[in-house]
Amino acid sequence: MNSSPEQPKQLKPGNWYQSVNCAIEGIIWAARTQRHMRIHLMAAVGVLLAAVILRVSALEFILLTLAVILVLFAELFNTAIEVVVDLVSPEYHPLAKIIKDLAAGAVLMACIGAVVLGYLALSSHFFGTLGRGLGLLEPPKGEVAVVSILIVVILVVLFKALSGRGRPLYGGMPSGHSAVAFSIATAVALSGVAPAVILLTLMLAVMVSHSRLLMEIHSLVEVLAGALLGISVTLSIYFLL
Repeated sequence: MNSSPEQPKQLKPGNWYQSVNCAIEGIIWAARTQRHMRIHLMAAVGVLLAAVILRVSALEFILLTLAVILVLFAELFNTAIEVVVDLVSPEYHPLAKIIKDLAAGAVLMACIGAVVLGYLALSSHFFGTLGRGLGLLEPPKGEVAVVSILIVVILVVLFKALSGRGRPLYGGMPSGHSAVAFSIATAVALSGVAPAVILLTLMLAVMVSHSRLLMEIHSLVEVLAGALLGISVTLSIYFLL
């Protein structure tokens, strides 16, 4: 007599306990196999320890917690997308690359958001303590620096997308490195720190821009356009705020 056919293994958890267990197994698998997940987890531990040491307020702790959860969620989502793409398309395919790039872009956006939230929550504690100790740094006008850099990055991406030239970190009009470097230098100059700090930041911006020329990644026009973009956007935000 023929035995009954073997039932396929059930993929869907049977109860709430199994669902939670599967979720934890997924997180552990991601941490074991994905280097970026381990980095994010270690960063999360560092951020939470800083929150305890600096004795942040309840609202600041909520912001930091949201930042941590946002990045970890995005990384898990990215890992799941990569696994599915590898399963469906083990061979290289342009669309598979686009899907992975989009998922990685989601992680990058989450990290940028986390940096902004972390800055808003910790800047007053960090710069207040460190600045008084060194006598060099003052609490910067954070809105200018954060908003300016975000707008500069968005504009660089838009300009490169519209021109169809270059990649996000390589070539094209304008130079993103130059734009961000001079945006930071301008924000530092407007924050009222010591002249030595301003000069050092400006020199670093020039060095970053010059390196793009030496490596023949950008032309002089693209580097100058990036510098002008970074300076003009930062000045505009400063006077608006």
